[in-house]
Amino acid sequence: MADRLYTSNEADEVLSALRFETKLEKATLARMAFAISLTKEGPDVVPSTSFSGAEMKRPTFVGEDEIFMRALIAHVYNKSDMDEDRFFSNRSIVKNHIDRGAELMGRLYQECGRDTDSLLMRLVEEVEFGGRRETAGHGLDIFIGRTLLQQQEMIMEINNTAKHANSHLAIMGKPGTGKTQFVLKILTDIRQQSNYQTNFIYFDYKGDVVDNERFLEAAKVHPFRLLQGGESLPINPFVLPGYDEQTVNVSAREKAESFASINSKLGVVQRGALTEAIRAAYAQRADSNTPYPDFHDVYRMVADMYEADNKKDDSLIEVLRDLSDFDLIWRHGSDVAPIDKISSRTLLIDVHAMPVLKELVAYLVIERLYKEMALMPDSPIRDGRRTIRSILVIDEAHNYLSQKNIFLQRIIREGRSKGIVVFFASQSPNDYQQKFFNFQELLEFAFIFQCEGVSAASVQDILGCSNKTAKELQTDISRLEPWQVIARSPEKTEEFVKFTAEAFYKNY
Repeated sequence: MADRLYTSNEADEVLSALRFETKLEKATLARMAFAISLTKEGPDVVPSTSFSGAEMKRPTFVGEDEIFMRALIAHVYNKSDMDEDRFFSNRSIVKNHIDRGAELMGRLYQECGRDTDSLLMRLVEEVEFGGRRETAGHGLDIFIGRTLLQQQEMIMEINNTAKHANSHLAIMGKPGTGKTQFVLKILTDIRQQSNYQTNFIYFDYKGDVVDNERFLEAAKVHPFRLLQGGESLPINPFVLPGYDEQTVNVSAREKAESFASINSKLGVVQRGALTEAIRAAYAQRADSNTPYPDFHDVYRMVADMYEADNKKDDSLIEVLRDLSDFDLIWRHGSDVAPIDKISSRTLLIDVHAMPVLKELVAYLVIERLYKEMALMPDSPIRDGRRTIRSILVIDEAHNYLSQKNIFLQRIIREGRSKGIVVFFASQSPNDYQQKFFNFQELLEFAFIFQCEGVSAASVQDILGCSNKTAKELQTDISRLEPWQVIARSPEKTEEFVKFTAEAFYKNY
């Protein structure tokens, strides 16, 4: 029976550095590393082949918890028998997870801005074993307001599969009517009711949310203020599940189409040039430890191609130069590692200070979220309630809805079974009438604050009411007071309901 193992040198460096920063014992940090790797990697952890680090004695690491640790491993690996060497040795499961977990903890520490308190909070959020995480968000019942006359409570059972086809939501109204405070209240309720296991990614288009310290604290959300103080978004849209030729080629073509859908000036020739440059950038990084390029790599590839062909700078060069020079997105050499899985993070992405590229940054993040979603198993249902894993929140959505974002469309179509939900906040029901995609049909929840110039057809589509009722509501919608809302009625005998919306600031 082995009574000790030796970590990798890389793991020892991370654990030693964290010991100095956190003042925790190295064995305690090693246990944390073991736990986070067992949670995230499970049986797929890569075996460690390095033994040049520090000695870890079995009694020091295991203590009195060997039965508990064995039970955790048996649960994750779905194996009831495990010999001594497989449990604790230089070739053991524990050894593999300590080394891999130390690497993950080092990345988390960088993502947390080298702040130990933030790191420990993140570890509490990250280390959740399957049983708890997959039932997170069970029974999300959100108090959204009271009816105008009867003052009856309005409860939105957002993940009730017996009552609702999906959990997608739209909030519409002109500025100053209360819709932002309403969505912040809903998001914070969901975070707290799910024990912070339901995440969200929020695109703040106006910059009025990122400075709301009460919301950031209550919802436990990490803000990223792009183009403010040099802060960039630690997401690399070129990270792929595999780097074989076919996967790279498909991704390159998709990126080129994404750029073209945002920038109408990109023609067939420019899309082809971008596709070729992205492939070349992957090839350049193929033999490195990080086999994915960044936008600086792609920009240099295109610039070299144009120079070789004596081509003048055009809109493609301009976009890539901005992405490279502004450092909006993660690049090689950054002090912070790119986020491994954005669906397991709660992020507020403030784009209001960006003069250009707002929609493109959103598009790239949405694409990344969809790629993660496609690899997820179906979200479990318990007692008729589906677990919501992550919510994509798009503020000022009228700026995005007219774009043919195929990944946003796929999230809306396919997200229900995966537990991925979309929240829109826009200025009018008219915004959802797009010929290329039927947004209205797939929005289960719709809340209309005061709007002007609303068409009867859009009201009918959004609320699912009759044409006669929609025409009558046109005037009512234009005359709503702040905080007053018209929505689909929870009662089958009524076509709509009017209520006073709850605000974040009144509840938190």
